[in-house]
Formats: sequence, C-alpha cells, structure tokens
Amino acid sequence: MISSLYKLFLNFIHVKYGKKLTLKGVPFIYNHKGASIAIGDNCVIKSSFLSNLVGLYSRTIILTRIPGAVIEIGDNVGISGATIYARSKIVIGSHTNIGGNVKILDNDFHPVDPEARLIDDKEQIGTAPIVIGKNCFIGCNVLILKGSKIGDNCVVGGGAVVSGSFEDNCVIAGNPARVIRKL
Repeated sequence: MISSLYKLFLNFIHVKYGKKLTLKGVPFIYNHKGASIAIGDNCVIKSSFLSNLVGLYSRTIILTRIPGAVIEIGDNVGISGATIYARSKIVIGSHTNIGGNVKILDNDFHPVDPEARLIDDKEQIGTAPIVIGKNCFIGCNVLILKGSKIGDNCVVGGGAVVSGSFEDNCVIAGNPARVIRKL
C-alpha cells in the first residue's frame, strides 16, 4: 500500500520510473523543478533498516538540487540506503548494485574558496558529472566524488573514496581509490 502511494508521489514530482520498481521501506526522493530523475525497469530501492543486513544508516536519498540537474538510473539496479545527490549529472548503468550507505555526490556542497564560502555563493560550488558503468558492484560505505568515471564490470571495495577515472573490468579499493586488480 505504501509503495503504491509513494509511486503516485513520484509521478507528482515528475520522477520517471520503469516497470516493477520495488521499494523496501520509504526512500527520500526529491526532484527539483526543471531537473530530471529517471529510474529504469526492475530496480530495487532498499530504505528500511532490515532490508539489507549490512546495517543501513539511513533511508535511500535520491535528489536533484537545482534546475537542469539529472539522475539516470539504468535497468535492474539495486540501491541500499545510499545517497545520490546531483547538482550536475549522475548516470548509473544497468545491472549495477550499490551497497549499503554509499554516497554518490557530484558536487562539493559548499564553495572551496573561503570568500565565496563566507557569503554562501552557491554559484561557486564545484560540480562535475559522475558516470558509473554497467554491471558494477559498489561495496558498502563507498564515497564517489564529483567527476568520477567508473567503467563497466568494476567492483569498488567497501569504504573506498573514489575520485577520477577507472577503466572497465577492474577492482578499485582504498583511500584514495586505485586499481588493485584487473578482472
């Protein structure tokens, strides 16, 4: 019942979603006016504490923050208690699994320049698109920073801090994240 009502809410805020969207718990999804969120077919979004036994710290949060921001989530994607926060663009490929408590942030949230930060100049917030390839596995507690590109079939080890570009078919781990193995 809650899932059906929530899907009506998603329609109201202009979130596009495909067939068989499964919600386990109630996520927080917000689509800013003039922005877009698209979720593919057969996606599962877990937001309740017991829906993923790794232990979720919060509900899944998917939001666009400004007009023109874009979030595109492919088909057959699983998300567990993650935050996906776009001021620019975030693309997640089909068949990707996003582990518990992952943060995918395409912006700095605040200006880096001290003077711009003092006056809270939102125009000075650094942003860069994030692309996560198809058939990736993102381990729990990973942080993916602005401008990151993760190729197809990659595995990102738990707790990694990802910044930069990574080619297809590799295992990425560490802080800062680096390729530790080719698949």
